[in-house]
Amino acid sequence: MTAPGTGSWGELLGRRYRGTAALLAGGVALYATNEFLTTSLLPDTIKDIGGERFYAWVTTVYLVGSVIAAAATNAVLVRVGSRSAYLVGLLSFGLGTTLCALAPEMEVLLIGRTLQGTGGGLLAGLGWALINAVLPSWLWTRASGLVSAMWGTGTLVGPAAGGLFAQFGVWRWAFGLMAMLTVAMAVAVCVVLPAGSVGHRGESVRFPVRSLLLLGAAALAVSVAQLPRSLIGAVGLLLVGGVLLAVFLIVDRRASAAVLPSSVFQPGREKWIYLTLGLLMATTKANLYIPLLGQRLAHLPPVMAGFLGAALSTGWTFSEIASASVSRVRVVIGLVITAPLVMSAGLAVVAFARMRHYNPTAVGAIWALALLVVGIGVGAGWPHLSAWAMSCVDDPAEGGTAAAAVNTVTLIGGAFGAGLAGLVVNTAMSTGQPAARWLFAIFAGLAALGSVVAVRASRGAGPLAAA
Repeated sequence: MTAPGTGSWGELLGRRYRGTAALLAGGVALYATNEFLTTSLLPDTIKDIGGERFYAWVTTVYLVGSVIAAAATNAVLVRVGSRSAYLVGLLSFGLGTTLCALAPEMEVLLIGRTLQGTGGGLLAGLGWALINAVLPSWLWTRASGLVSAMWGTGTLVGPAAGGLFAQFGVWRWAFGLMAMLTVAMAVAVCVVLPAGSVGHRGESVRFPVRSLLLLGAAALAVSVAQLPRSLIGAVGLLLVGGVLLAVFLIVDRRASAAVLPSSVFQPGREKWIYLTLGLLMATTKANLYIPLLGQRLAHLPPVMAGFLGAALSTGWTFSEIASASVSRVRVVIGLVITAPLVMSAGLAVVAFARMRHYNPTAVGAIWALALLVVGIGVGAGWPHLSAWAMSCVDDPAEGGTAAAAVNTVTLIGGAFGAGLAGLVVNTAMSTGQPAARWLFAIFAGLAALGSVVAVRASRGAGPLAAA
């Protein structure tokens, strides 16, 4: 078992590791910014090229591609090394982005989004795998904090940039800018990572094909669950996704080429660590409907409603950086266990702050503060859970698998969270129930469940295991 520590920000961002840190942050920032940028651009894109009936599929194909690529990260890394793996991911992402910029119709845009998702999922997974492969264990917690903070940055920059390009009616230029950033990232990879670089073991590693197909199918099912207006259809798709995920776990446990480290299927903390990460990410997906509910209930303009949704990411980013500096074992365990409870409290406030009976602007401010608290909660526990996941494997050869699995579990947890959020909101709206109250109350309960799981994840965490 490897012992992660906190090191210092000066060491992580110093001369020796700053190039690696830039790649870790850059790949994830590119992926995250693109995700939220596209959401902001979609209304104008549809006005230009049509295809409104495919609106939800723009996100669905992106997610499915991301999940499959994320699950294949370690196999790609071992086969070709980190430099070639990054370049493959950037090539896919760049081609997809270029297709989106030039798309004459929605069908072409969907192909571009699929390629974007595939490349982006690989880039995000490589960020985690490179932490394990390149950095010393005492920097894992801070590096995890840096990588995760890029999601918050993307949530802030993406909507702002997308809104700016949409305001001037030049949505294609937004994708063009992302394509240019992709090229710049590829140049940085060639400078920082030498040919035949870290991760490449010269092995003919088998790809976990069955596991990849099952994970992709599960992600597709839960993503499509957000589309039907029928309660039975949505619940059925979520159940199908859950069954496929269960089958994936059975297949992956027996597979010689696996997505998850073998320690997940053995007695110990590892499975509880990943489950806590998945629950935390699932809970954050209540945030997807904040802009919609903010416009409808508080009568906020679209730009303001979008930034209301960014409150969670702001709290997440700053909390993550601060929490990554903590190293005392008892404090770390306390942060991990209480983080879901803090999230639950924030979501409960949002659920019961009723806009119809109070000043909508004032309640909107309460929502912003409560969502900031939710973000602080998830950021407090995330870097330590991520470092635990990478350090709990007994076989060093599985370190890359454990690191890449952090991103895979995160994406799957997010997919199920988004599916559940869509089910709750669509059902509430179709039956005349208060959608906001039901959505955030249910997700507050989900966050509280995360605290119970976090207790199991923290058992046995001592000086060598604490991040």
